[in-house]
Amino acid sequence: MDGVSRIDEAGLARLVDAFYARVRADAALGPIFNQAIDDWPEHLDKLAAFWSSVMLTSGRYKGQPVPAHVKHKDRINPALFDRWLGLWKQTTEELMEPEAAGALQAKAARIAESLQLAMFFRLDRAAPASASMEHAHHG
Repeated sequence: MDGVSRIDEAGLARLVDAFYARVRADAALGPIFNQAIDDWPEHLDKLAAFWSSVMLTSGRYKGQPVPAHVKHKDRINPALFDRWLGLWKQTTEELMEPEAAGALQAKAARIAESLQLAMFFRLDRAAPASASMEHAHHG
């Protein structure tokens, strides 16, 4: 991807800081992130390392993004992913060159898709709530 050559560590750190400032101020996303995260400076360092590893293959991120999100899945729904991606699109377009913004948006969309599969896929295949309720009455 041509856009990746226009991305560096400092730019990613600025992007992550600006983006998560918007997330924290967002009416829908803010309460979830602010309750989930105790130490924002430490978390922003971790997020910058994540994006550095993803975009620059730096290997700086050592964490596990899927379990980190799955443990909050009772508070998260697909519409929130769309909201997150919308803010990401807006922030990358403001702060990064167009090719870099496009590369970051494409990568975020793929990551969001894999996180949603991990979080919701099994739920979607489960019986609807009404069916399990009826089942409970017969038990």
